[in-house]
Parts: sequence; C-alpha cells; structure tokens
Amino acid sequence: MCGTAAAADKVTFATNWKAQAAHGGFYQAIADGTYQKLGLDVTLVPGGPQVNNRPLLPAGRIDFLMTGNLLHSFDNVKNGVPTIVVAAMFQKDPQALIAHPGQGYESFESLKNAPVALIAKDGQFSWWQWLKVTHGFRDEALKPYNYNLGPFLSNPKAIQQGYSVAEPIYVQNQGKFKPVVHLLADHGFSTYSTVIEARTATVRDKPDLVKRFVDGSILGWVNYLYGDRRAANALMLKDNPEMTIEELEASVALMKQQGIVDSGQSLTQGIGAMNTARIQDFYTQMVKAGLYKPGEVDVSKVATLQFVNRKVGLDVKAALGKP
Repeated sequence: MCGTAAAADKVTFATNWKAQAAHGGFYQAIADGTYQKLGLDVTLVPGGPQVNNRPLLPAGRIDFLMTGNLLHSFDNVKNGVPTIVVAAMFQKDPQALIAHPGQGYESFESLKNAPVALIAKDGQFSWWQWLKVTHGFRDEALKPYNYNLGPFLSNPKAIQQGYSVAEPIYVQNQGKFKPVVHLLADHGFSTYSTVIEARTATVRDKPDLVKRFVDGSILGWVNYLYGDRRAANALMLKDNPEMTIEELEASVALMKQQGIVDSGQSLTQGIGAMNTARIQDFYTQMVKAGLYKPGEVDVSKVATLQFVNRKVGLDVKAALGKP
C-alpha cells in the first residue's frame, strides 16, 4: 500500500509589531524547519503602527497571537473575550525608562525626580499608574512621547520610556552616547511579556496543535539566542527592510545581558515558563495601581500551564554549550 506523508497543519501566527529581534525565535523556527518537523506549516503575520492584529484572534482569522504583556490578557478575561495565554516567551517585560548618563539618574529611585518624563499615551494609562502608586512618580513631569528621540536627546534632564532591547540602540546611533537603562521588571513590574495567546476553543479541541506550536516556538528561541540565527535574521530583514543586521545583533546581545527571554524559572523549566502565583502577583499590583477592581478578572482564566514548564529545549541548549 502506498502511503503519503500527512499534510502539515496550517497555522497563522500574528505578532504585535514589525519584524525585530524580539520576534527572532519565531522566525528561527520557520527558517530552520523546526515548526515543519513538528508537522506545522506556519504563516507569520507581522504587526506595525497601522496594523492591529488583536481582533483577528477571537474572530478566528488567526490561530495564535503574540501580545505585549498580561494587561491585554487581563482585559480579554474581563471583557469575556474567549482567549487564553499558552506560553510566555519573555520572563521579563522589556519596558524600561532611559536617561542621560551623568545627570544623577543612575539609581531607579532618582528617576521620579526628573522634571520631564516622555511617556506615550498607552504607557501613561498603564505602567505609569503603577510607577506613581509603587514608586512615587508624579504626573507633573509627564510629556507625550511620540516615538521621536529628538526631545529626549536635546534635554539632558529628561527621561523617557523605551523598549530595553531597541531604544538604547537608537540613542547610541543618534545621540552618540550610551543611555542609563532601568528595566521596570527589575523593580517589581512582574508581568510576563511576548506571551502567546490562543482561543480557548483551540486549547480545548486541538491541544496537540497548541503543544506543537508552543514547543516549536520554544526551540526556535533556544536556537535563535544560542545557535546560528543568520537565516532567521535574513527572513526578518525581508519582512522589515528598515531593520539592519547590526541592530538585530545588538538587540540579541541586550536580550541576553538583561535576561529578557531566559532567566529565572526558564533556566530550569525551559523558555516560555509561567507560574500562577506570579500572574496573581501582577494582577494584585495592577489592582493597587487602579487599573482593575478587586475580583474584576478571574485570574485562573488568564493562562494555562499545560503547554509549558516541561523543560523543552534544555537539552538543545546544553548541546549548544549553554548552561
């Protein structure tokens, strides 16, 4: 009897921005055939400033969605949107505050004294509220950040928001100095980041598909960080011609240095690791910050741990000579 190989399951995965090193593991799993080996034919749909991929997941137009942090997931549960987090690819949210060196901002606590804080609207209504309640920051310093470094570069006393694996590189390129970088994650902002969301129906009806996609993504991240990432970088440059190899490599170096992807629990349980106590802790902090009311979000519905904490990729990492 003649047999043919089973057709790969088609999967569509959307990101929240244009291709960048922070998406590298997913591109790696496409480029090196990892998803394919797991029986998946993955199409990656980049986001961008004029692209909102979030509604596509509950609408069934995509199978998986990469979202920034758990605030999106809390909102979904609060609003009855039937999605759930299945993995957290970043142990630390890369959200940071950056400052000029030599201006007295070397300690995180000193940042609240800055006369000008350049923060975009979405930041003002989310983590800025946490900074005020937890660390004593003041609204008087707020000025809008429009993703243009000019106002920050021209005012040595200003601080501004940044993605810790991107803006410091742009500051060095444009301002010719290395900024002071304070990661909010190192000061109690305990959210996971770059989380993968699926529809609850997909988790219920196709758990094997979800498992293969999560496993492939974890292995993609191990190989992107510690293996040969040239093919993944080439794919990203094709999807985002504004990017450069130098920027991708500088970003990977920062991800490793800051422990964005691989630190804490992921070192023993594998990349993508999560635990419910930490999700609850972050929710409690956000209630204190006034973003949610107590009991407004059923935290047990935010994420499922059935696809993570299984030590996937630790053997590959060891084989690549990484502890």
